[in-house]
Amino acid sequence: MVAQRKLVSEGSAIAKALDYSLKRWEALTRYLDDGHVPIDNNWVENQIRPWAIGRANWLFAGSLRAGQRAAAIMSLLRSAQLNGHEPHAYLKDVLTRLPTHRASDVATLLPHRWQPTVAVA
Repeated sequence: MVAQRKLVSEGSAIAKALDYSLKRWEALTRYLDDGHVPIDNNWVENQIRPWAIGRANWLFAGSLRAGQRAAAIMSLLRSAQLNGHEPHAYLKDVLTRLPTHRASDVATLLPHRWQPTVAVA
């Protein structure tokens, strides 16, 4: 790829593509060193597709702060779902606990650490 880059004129689309790849070569070939790393991110892309499709609908959240809050809540719920939790049960439990939960232990309520207080259906 380095040899091919030398043959391509500066500023061309091919040069930009080769430069992009060469700058990210370590990340692009990481999966070769670790069999646990996927060759692509198709799984993640498929998981976030419903959110990306709805993005145009959320342009009119009312205000920038409302949009930021909506994004934070959607991210939290999706994270809960990806961690195997039913989003409604997770949110209900966390919102019930939050007022009496110690601020120093708030990280235990994040989806990847959350343990329901009671059997949640």
